[in-house]
Amino acid sequence: MHRGKRYVASLFLSGALLAPLGAFAMAPPQDDHERHEREERERERRVYDPYHKDYHNWDQREDQAYRRWLEERHEGYVDYGRLQRKRQRDYWNWRHRHEEHEEHEHMDHQ
Repeated sequence: MHRGKRYVASLFLSGALLAPLGAFAMAPPQDDHERHEREERERERRVYDPYHKDYHNWDQREDQAYRRWLEERHEGYVDYGRLQRKRQRDYWNWRHRHEEHEEHEHMDHQ
């Protein structure tokens, strides 16, 4: 009888020690979901263009336009928020000059 209590006690102890391992095994999918949510929020932020007094959704399309602008100038990627104000103004001037052309392209591909 005494040996049976030891056996049950060791089962409970083993279960108590292994339970946290199961919790760690389940955490990454939640972390992936939270990371995905954060990336979505960052991708869809709104940026104010003070030179043309309008807002732009900084989505994938805007990011592609920004990267094209950098590429045309043979510049490496710099986050838009880190650009000096003069460079931001240069981008928005370029963007407004190319916006009409891009909208026609976008409509043709739909």
